[in-house]
Amino acid sequence: MNGILRSSRFPFSAVASAALAISLAGGFALQPGVALAAQSQVVLSGAQEVPPVHTAASGHGTITVDDDGSVRGSVMVTGMDATMAHIHIGAPGTNGRHIIDLESSGGGTWSVPAGARLTSKQMTEYKAGDLYINVHSDQYMGGEIRGQLKP
Repeated sequence: MNGILRSSRFPFSAVASAALAISLAGGFALQPGVALAAQSQVVLSGAQEVPPVHTAASGHGTITVDDDGSVRGSVMVTGMDATMAHIHIGAPGTNGRHIIDLESSGGGTWSVPAGARLTSKQMTEYKAGDLYINVHSDQYMGGEIRGQLKP
């Protein structure tokens, strides 16, 4: 077998590369006690607001939700003077109450605060695609841009 691994048809570096790729792709998640994570790439726009808002503002970011409900990540907004940002419960086309206040990190970045966690009911809403990020301004107090979180 050692000869096979060292042959030019199956170089050792290929084995090492494959092992690294498996571990980076989440191979570690099979270990007991390690929470799996779902990343949501979110794009925010005024068109997603209810009712839609005509604005040049936009945003994008990544929110990660672990199986234990832990939430982390941030969004970057441009073209607006944001005053508040939250994660809300609500299906596309509906408005809902906010459940997590995001913190301004400066420069248009809004981050999930350390220790933020969804309840089991909120996790069910997340898995159904019924959570969204809403960013508010003085001009649009109900929200200027919005983006649905997709697990």
